[in-house]
Order: sequence, then structure tokens, then C-alpha cells
Amino acid sequence: MNNLKNITKTTLSYDWAKLDRIDYDYQFSNGKWKRLSRECYNRGNGAAILLYNPEKQTVILTKQFRMPSYENNPKEGMSIEACAGAIDNNDEPLETIIRETEEEVGYKISNAKQVLTAYTSPGALTEKMFLFVAEYNDAQKINDGGGLESEDEEIEVLELSFSKAIEMMNNETIIDAKTIMLLQYAQINNLLD
Repeated sequence: MNNLKNITKTTLSYDWAKLDRIDYDYQFSNGKWKRLSRECYNRGNGAAILLYNPEKQTVILTKQFRMPSYENNPKEGMSIEACAGAIDNNDEPLETIIRETEEEVGYKISNAKQVLTAYTSPGALTEKMFLFVAEYNDAQKINDGGGLESEDEEIEVLELSFSKAIEMMNNETIIDAKTIMLLQYAQINNLLD
């Protein structure tokens, strides 16, 4: 990019993730250069999955407490989401989502199809989400899920009819971006009736 120069970073916090202030010179389309400053939160990339059962016409979602949502609106602190997790170390998105599926919802899957890749808040977060879908059946249930105690997770596993999940998205009970994208992908691509 020829319209970007003099990038400097100042780390503001490095606790659970890294928060930097990035200062840079940016040339606008009118030719004028301006010094800008933005905060950039880097928590790594993530992967999410929509498990769906065509025979039962159901999907598996999770419900858990999210402090940032609560901070924005206490009524929205309990979030209904697709199973998801951070990509650790140098793991591939697929191996991450296979591991997270077993930990969070208790299903053992061997493969999944990556269908979308998206930044959910590119103005503030570096996180890129790799979004997957996979069929599941009752025989793949190997434990109760619920997340890992070592990661302070307390996750409720929800098996919902697809029509109920769409209704919850439409009435804004489900307001998580990755989950909405996956439900809409399933709807557009007729994964379930």
C-alpha cells in the first residue's frame, strides 16, 4: 500500500490478549496525508462450526456468559452461539474446530467443511474467523460437553430445531455474528428444510 507509512506500535496491554495503539500516516484519495491513531486488539484467529442433523432437522448451539456483551447490555450477557474457539499455537482451523466440538458440545467429528472466512469487527479486532459446517448424529455424542474447567468455561449445549434457531435469529435472541452467518449459510444453501 503506497498510501500508508510511518507505522508505530505501542502496547497498551498484554494480559489475555494484546492491545496496541497503532499510529500511522495515511494518504487520502484527495492526496492529503494525515497522522492517524487506532487501537487494535489482537487475540489471534478463531474457528466456529454449525453442527446440523438433516434427519432430525436440528442444530447444535451453545449458551454461555459473555462479559463484553453484558457490559454493553446486561440483558444480553448470556449468548447463544455456534461452537467456537481460539486457534492455539500453530494449529490449523480444522483441527481447532474438531477439538472445540468435542470439548464444548461433546460430539466427536472427524471432518468439517469450511464455508466462510470473516473478520467480525475489522475496525478494532485482528481476529479472523474460519467458519465450518458438519453433519452430526446421536452416535457421535461421546460426552456432555460444557467446555473445559481449566479454561473457566461453563457452556450449556443446546440442540434446537433449525426452524427454532432461525426464529431466534429473526427475533434477536441470537445476536452473535458468526452464528448468524452460519445459520444464514445453512438457510441459503438448503442444508436443512
